[in-house]
Amino acid sequence: MSGWVDLQVNGYLGVDFSAPGLRLEQVCRVGNDLRRRGVTGFLATLVSSPEEVYRQNLSVLARACREQGDRGPLLGIHLEGPFLSPADGARGAHDPRWISQPEASRFDGWQEAAEGWIRLVTLAPERPGALSLIEYLSGQGVAVSLGHHLADLACIREAAEAGASACTHLGNGIPQYLPRHPNPLWDQLAEERLMVMIIPDGHHVPWSFLRVVLRAAGLARVVAVSDAAPPAGLSPGRFTLWGQEVVLEASGKLWNPAENHLAGSSKNLAECVEQLLSWQLASESEADLIAAENPRRLLEIHRR
Repeated sequence: MSGWVDLQVNGYLGVDFSAPGLRLEQVCRVGNDLRRRGVTGFLATLVSSPEEVYRQNLSVLARACREQGDRGPLLGIHLEGPFLSPADGARGAHDPRWISQPEASRFDGWQEAAEGWIRLVTLAPERPGALSLIEYLSGQGVAVSLGHHLADLACIREAAEAGASACTHLGNGIPQYLPRHPNPLWDQLAEERLMVMIIPDGHHVPWSFLRVVLRAAGLARVVAVSDAAPPAGLSPGRFTLWGQEVVLEASGKLWNPAENHLAGSSKNLAECVEQLLSWQLASESEADLIAAENPRRLLEIHRR
């Protein structure tokens, strides 16, 4: 197998890429540990955050990318937010204080701080200004993924036409109760221009859902991610994460009991691949495709 490529790592071993005061040595420690576990490439993911966190942390992550060159595993940065839906259910674990309307000028400021290392942006396509931002980002060589949204079929199609190329953690970042049809799950699966990111950690979605996604989308469209959160790799316990109290159970479930939603994953991508294989949802060669080749291909769709 090739080394795994994880497009959604929020943090690991207690390091939070969205926490104030992020340090270079913390980023390097996460990268080195993931590489030892078989994850040879990853995107550091920032969730919806205050402006000062974006400016400071993007600069630190850019320095890590620059200094490691081709030697290190950090491939760039994934902004998951802040251009998301503020609605309960769709918002997920994101702090509503930091969710905002899409603005190209704000992104430009962040990309400048990141020295051009922002390579993936997750946003809600139904928000005013989102479609024009998708077109702008894809023209800049930045991949756009739809996530934490309540878009209908027409909007999803418009987003794909504008240049969106994926959907983030399908089956998550969405309300518990949906219409039978239409709903964003089926509509994103039906849009063949979108690659489909999934979290096969054993908690975010059941094996039966993953089986349907793999069959409906086809192996060429599926990308496995970990959605690893800062408590990933640590012992069970209680943690403060993104302004909320979360619990990491012995089972590996990481969640907010007060609001009854997950708060990222406690597994790295190598462990997620092991879960896929144990469920017999993919062969080793198929796992290599969805956890190594496809993520790299997604990042290169709009690169020039």
